[in-house]
Amino acid sequence: MTNTRTERDSMGEFQVPADALYGAQTARAVANFPVSGLRFPRTFILALGAIKRAAAEVNAEMGLLSPDLSRLIGQAAEEVMDGKLDDQFVVDIFQTGSGTSTNMNTNEVLANRAIQLAGGAVGSKSPVHPNDHVNKSQSSNDVIPTAIHVAAALGLEQLLAALRALRSALADKARQWDEIVKIGRTHLMDATPIRLGQEASGWARQVELGIARLESVRPRLLELAIGGTAVGTGINSPEGFGAAVAEKLSQRFGLPFTEAENHFEAQGSQDAAVELANQLSTVASSLLKVANDVRWLASGPRCGLGELSLPENEPGSSIMPGKVNPTQCEAMVMVCTQVLGEDAAVAFAGSQGQLNLNVMRPVIIMNFLHSARILGDASETFRKYNVEGTELNRERVAELLNRSLMLVTALNPVVGYEKAANIAHKAHVEGTTLREAALASGWISAEDFDRVVRP
Repeated sequence: MTNTRTERDSMGEFQVPADALYGAQTARAVANFPVSGLRFPRTFILALGAIKRAAAEVNAEMGLLSPDLSRLIGQAAEEVMDGKLDDQFVVDIFQTGSGTSTNMNTNEVLANRAIQLAGGAVGSKSPVHPNDHVNKSQSSNDVIPTAIHVAAALGLEQLLAALRALRSALADKARQWDEIVKIGRTHLMDATPIRLGQEASGWARQVELGIARLESVRPRLLELAIGGTAVGTGINSPEGFGAAVAEKLSQRFGLPFTEAENHFEAQGSQDAAVELANQLSTVASSLLKVANDVRWLASGPRCGLGELSLPENEPGSSIMPGKVNPTQCEAMVMVCTQVLGEDAAVAFAGSQGQLNLNVMRPVIIMNFLHSARILGDASETFRKYNVEGTELNRERVAELLNRSLMLVTALNPVVGYEKAANIAHKAHVEGTTLREAALASGWISAEDFDRVVRP
């Protein structure tokens, strides 16, 4: 770097890009962790800005920070929340496991932006200091887990909205198709009849139960670690600080955040994040099943099952003219596969809460926030570009239903299992209809067959 300024932190002097709003500690982290190029997601940065604004307001209300400094920090924090300073959050995801580098990145950016707003010189730490003022009554060890929960709660709301819309679309299809009788399939082989509406209702119910599972996690996410500071004892944080910050965040986002019931649990573990990631993987398993079912039923269009016709969104081949593929189904399956892998990463990271602090927080943040976002986005596109435009192929449904040998199951109570199996085998080997084979056996009359075998 040729255009730099010299800043000082507790370890001494360090060169910082001249136009950066961050300071020496952030610059050290950038130099020390050139690992992946991955940065914290927007929702997490928004949460950090909201926490710092709320903390500045509470510190002022408790007489620990002047109203002027609180106002300056709050104004800078609003810019962070609005995304105006995103380019200043430069620390890699793979850094100190507590997230201290990113907490200090936030503190330094807010301090320097507040200094700018006050007409001072960036890097001067006057009149606003990143530790003494922006980080007052806080620690990275309670700010970062608080931001995890706030960001998760916000991301969860967006995902739930997408899932509710998808469930509604699937339920609409179930109602539209409720009178359509088709052949059922187990083990990918013919089975007894089922209504297409019943089949689609199962998909809608899977999504509905996924919504319920995610909602069940919300109470644990709404507990915030703020006020616990370094190890959960609350050192250097005034009594009532955590509860007051939680209340301001509740007012800000319309969610009932509360101070953690036990700060030692809130900082020594990340169990709520692990629980959320696990439920996200359950939802992913459900959506993967739905997407696979849809593409199986739409396979063809002439040489597969072909019971459903999917929207033709784009050409499917660079060499086969006219080919159209179930691309939305494939995208959903890939998203779900990614989420299942990210759940494994979060689960292992969550197990690394040694003694009084979990030190795998950045990788937890990256994975479960990414999972929630891509599940929501995929649910939205799958609904919009696939489910809503999917049509029924009535002729193909009727053809396959009438050809199936598993309608023979209805003969069990009349001729017995073994004779029914013999009839089905005879029809399959000789290439006749089930009715023809049954009448040829002499075990049942045409009148009884027509009365009993009613799909």
